[in-house]
Amino acid sequence: MYGKTRAGIGLPPILDDEGILLVKSGGGRLADAAINGRLFSVANQAAVAVTANLTTTWTGLGVCNPSGSGKLLVIQEFGWSPSVVNPAEGVVGLMTATDTGFAAAIAARCARNGYATSVALCDDGATISTPVLERIVGSTMEGAITTTTTAGPHIYRVDGSIILAPGRSVLTYHSIGGTASLLFHFVWEEVDA
Repeated sequence: MYGKTRAGIGLPPILDDEGILLVKSGGGRLADAAINGRLFSVANQAAVAVTANLTTTWTGLGVCNPSGSGKLLVIQEFGWSPSVVNPAEGVVGLMTATDTGFAAAIAARCARNGYATSVALCDDGATISTPVLERIVGSTMEGAITTTTTAGPHIYRVDGSIILAPGRSVLTYHSIGGTASLLFHFVWEEVDA
């Protein structure tokens, strides 16, 4: 058998006259998750001030899988960009914590627009449990977005290498902090736990 239909039925391989397997591209790497209503995203709706380092009075953008959701959140992508003059150089990263303090401050969107509702709580500021830095993904530079070579957008493909079980969250990290200049986004897939 070669592949399966979306209903899970096995398909026989298709070969040409010489016995060579014929394949056809089926869309992007996340197309099936999007078509099936399992792919979600969230972005800050305005530039956000970011807190410095591993603080529990945090601001930025975070995605939380609340306890009891019955789902795993498979993080696929993270991105950031300055929207105005950035006040400070700094390291951008991803940190994780529990679901403490999270609220549904920003609505997650289904990639199949209007099809499904996410279980995730998405927030841009909360009093959280002690976070742990997981990844360094880039940096911000001080100066106008028209003059810096790192204006963005910056995309970090997580590719499912961070998975949030119920009761866990992933949050933005910045080493210096700063006034409202940055926008962030996350993309994730929701699968049964």
